Amino acid sequence: MKRLLTAAVGVPLVLAALFWLPEWWFFLFIGIFFVWAAFEYVTIVRPRAASAPLSLLLGLVPLLAAALTFLLSPRHGVISPVELAALVLLPTVGLGTLVLFARVSLEETLQGLGILGFGAPYFALPLASLVLLKDRDPWLVFLLMAIVWLGDTAAYYVGSRLGRHRLAPTISPKKSWEGAAAGFLTSVLSAAVWSVWRLGGLQIEVLAVAAVTAVAAQVGDLVESMIKRGSGVKDSGTVLPGHGGFLDRIDALLFAAPVMLFGVLLGAVP
Repeated sequence: MKRLLTAAVGVPLVLAALFWLPEWWFFLFIGIFFVWAAFEYVTIVRPRAASAPLSLLLGLVPLLAAALTFLLSPRHGVISPVELAALVLLPTVGLGTLVLFARVSLEETLQGLGILGFGAPYFALPLASLVLLKDRDPWLVFLLMAIVWLGDTAAYYVGSRLGRHRLAPTISPKKSWEGAAAGFLTSVLSAAVWSVWRLGGLQIEVLAVAAVTAVAAQVGDLVESMIKRGSGVKDSGTVLPGHGGFLDRIDALLFAAPVMLFGVLLGAVP
């Protein structure tokens, strides 16, 4: 019941922001939740690299996301070699230098670099992807949310009632193959309904992108569970009743949004 009540409040709020807010205001709105999720991520993994400047990730995520949004926007044009070099240098030379001058203990150097190096694109790329999808057509973000959230809901309820075969028992013991199949089918079905509704017919390319996005969403969910399980944490937070933290709520989106954007950029979704 708590899950449903939280969704009843959160979903209309996100939809209102999606269709009413201009591009950069939308970036700021959802950026709050992504930075909060990044904070939860830092809190979870901090014991692995206590001396590393992990809090820098909270500033790096919106900075990198804004850069990606600007560079990948259709209005920007082709990315220049200088811009591409700057984008590559930030998470490599930049992060390496930060860890060096922060005087991280040698025992935690690799962990600190890994946490920051993975965490920056982990949150920045999906944040930029959502803004770019909205800029192209807000209904694409609506499709993404349907694929992810309806699939997740179906997986949860079918898995909790009919699940018999564990999907990843060491990472997420409650997830089942039955729930995963139900979530996948629900995601593809939601894309089929969207295709008929928005495009006037069933387009195979849309279903293909939806299928890959649905798989990415479930993988993203498992990756977040892997991070938590490896750190001995059950939930990323308690801010959302029935859902845990913001990271628990957007974990699937973190993988699904970039995959969906890639399919759109390939021209598979009009």
